[in-house]
Amino acid sequence: MTDSQPKSGLTETHSVYTSLRSAFMSTTPLAPSSPAGHPVYVIGAGPGGLAVAAALRARGVRAVVLERSDAVGASWRAHYDRLRLHTTRRLSALPGLKMPRSFGRWVARADVVRYLEKYAEKHELEIVTGVEVFRVERAGADWVLHATGGRRLTGRAVVVATGFNHTPRVPEWPGLDRYEGELSHAREYRHPGPYAGKDVLVVGIGNTGAEIAADLAEGGAGRVRLAVRTVPHIVRRTTAGWPAQRTGILVRRLPTGLVDRMGALMARAGTPDLSAYGLPRPDTGLATRMREGAVPVQDVGLIDAVRAGKVGIVAAVEAFEGGEVVLADGTRIAPDAVIAATGYRRALEPLVGHLNVLDDRGRPVAHGPRSPREAPGLYFTGFTNPISGMFRELAIDAEKIARRIARTTGRGQKREMPL
Repeated sequence: MTDSQPKSGLTETHSVYTSLRSAFMSTTPLAPSSPAGHPVYVIGAGPGGLAVAAALRARGVRAVVLERSDAVGASWRAHYDRLRLHTTRRLSALPGLKMPRSFGRWVARADVVRYLEKYAEKHELEIVTGVEVFRVERAGADWVLHATGGRRLTGRAVVVATGFNHTPRVPEWPGLDRYEGELSHAREYRHPGPYAGKDVLVVGIGNTGAEIAADLAEGGAGRVRLAVRTVPHIVRRTTAGWPAQRTGILVRRLPTGLVDRMGALMARAGTPDLSAYGLPRPDTGLATRMREGAVPVQDVGLIDAVRAGKVGIVAAVEAFEGGEVVLADGTRIAPDAVIAATGYRRALEPLVGHLNVLDDRGRPVAHGPRSPREAPGLYFTGFTNPISGMFRELAIDAEKIARRIARTTGRGQKREMPL
């Protein structure tokens, strides 16, 4: 079945949300389109996908967003309650809609969801929910998407925006399959309530692990330990009112060695030495670590929790035996619960792995307005984790991708979307 034929059961939306609080979409039958009028398909209704669709619509290009869940911003709906954007409100807006001043400087998770709902409504985006795309294939000058229910959708271009944090990743620790204790991935964590009075081990000191550990310590957990394999760079979210994000924007394109030296100076001036607590300063520079794919940890309570003894630092997890966790230094501990803040996989292999467009880490070889050489008309957004801010870069990418698609399909309007 192609786009030129009616699709039984496939629905789309216009003016997606009737109010900021509504999480359900009113739907109308998807109108058939002629082969000459194939839309651009955007896979994923998170901030990246919505921004691209809005930028395309502003240029007169029809974009249909396909979302496997039942609402926009599914990942943001699933994050833990405490989460706030680590980037400022003013530098996190998507094209065509400012974030309300009432959200404050650091926007809360629930407000991000409300913003995405309003964004879809304001731009009258065509969003089809409950449809998952399993495979994308080239078909002459077009693209065919294999989706839920055996559907075959034909588009003139495809934008993949399924998200940096797509599929939870848990290391294959020895003995994990026989572990007798309670283990969950950080994606399942919402708030500290269920852990009141418990001994909890958080594994992984990225931004998620650090924030969950602080949340547990403040929220009544009996004991909190944080397992660390690689010591991270820890930065203050703001210094004298200056947000770390603005520094990230300024230094992003400077030489790696220079940024490493600047980062070391700023760390000594702005963050305390936690060596006595098991967190020495990293021996690898900030920019060098960024090139390896590791972003700095923004402090939202971890430093104080560690110094106060509310979060203990322990060695990395090596294995599980019975009801015990074996650490890299040989220590054995038996926490009541283990939360694995061990990251995510992009999980793009089933979708586009056969197209030779992924590197050895499973990430797209081209990003933003550049299509892979082997796959013209295929675009990716949201698969980097820049120090300058994810939402900011998604907004920039959206305009560039829309401009490129509009130009190559001859439907462009020379109009940028104001915030």
